[in-house]
Amino acid sequence: MSTRFADDLRLAHVLADAVDQLTMSRFKAQDLVVETKPDLTEVTDADRDAEQLVRSQLARSRSRDQVIGEEFGSTGTAARQWVVDPIDGTANFVRGVPVWATLIGLIEDGEVVMGLVSAPALSRRWWAAAGAGAWAGTRLSSASALRVSQVDELEDASLSYSALDGWAETGRLREMLNLMQRFWRTRAYGDFWSYMLLAEGAVDVATEPELKLHDMVALAPIVTEAGGRFTSLDGADGPFGGNALATNGHLHEQVLAALSAPAPGEAARS
Repeated sequence: MSTRFADDLRLAHVLADAVDQLTMSRFKAQDLVVETKPDLTEVTDADRDAEQLVRSQLARSRSRDQVIGEEFGSTGTAARQWVVDPIDGTANFVRGVPVWATLIGLIEDGEVVMGLVSAPALSRRWWAAAGAGAWAGTRLSSASALRVSQVDELEDASLSYSALDGWAETGRLREMLNLMQRFWRTRAYGDFWSYMLLAEGAVDVATEPELKLHDMVALAPIVTEAGGRFTSLDGADGPFGGNALATNGHLHEQVLAALSAPAPGEAARS
């Protein structure tokens, strides 16, 4: 893979290899420690240990870079920022559902330049770097290129979404329900999985109303390098808007219009 981020991408794979071993050793473990964070989301010993593992390796190999993680916040200040979600889909991890992944992304000078998603319980991994395309496989040497679909009509398209309560909380439930009825197929694959299916061309639209930076940084370049678009619900490119709309590009403007925020009075009545 020819890219100036090739060394960073190789490092991300090394990090993911180490984390995969750790998380798989704790998946379905009888002594898994599960706690509730102040925001009422779950966290396990595996989440914390996985992030600490990534941080310790980055401290050795990228000591000048900033690290932003879900469990331990931000350390350092630099134009290069590694953004880590040690286990995206912790609720699945806790319940023994194999749809969870480690997300590792890199931001340079405010632009997302690399992303890797590793889902060891599914035996799948996806990655991308700026200008180098998006790929899936188990190793850099045995990868297949990803490409989004060419579906250009909502009536022929497949939508993957998140739980509907988030849409209600953000005042867009009516818009979301109306939009869903226009699709050929709707499924709540959820979390990283929705966006990886989009990059593979199996899903045409994926969207979530409330997300954190660590939920999105690794996903965005995989979607865009596969030929899709990744924006906020307000149409701003990238993973910085607190929510996400990812599409194959052909359907993006239609979905943005359908999910546009209602007027204040309308939100109260929805």
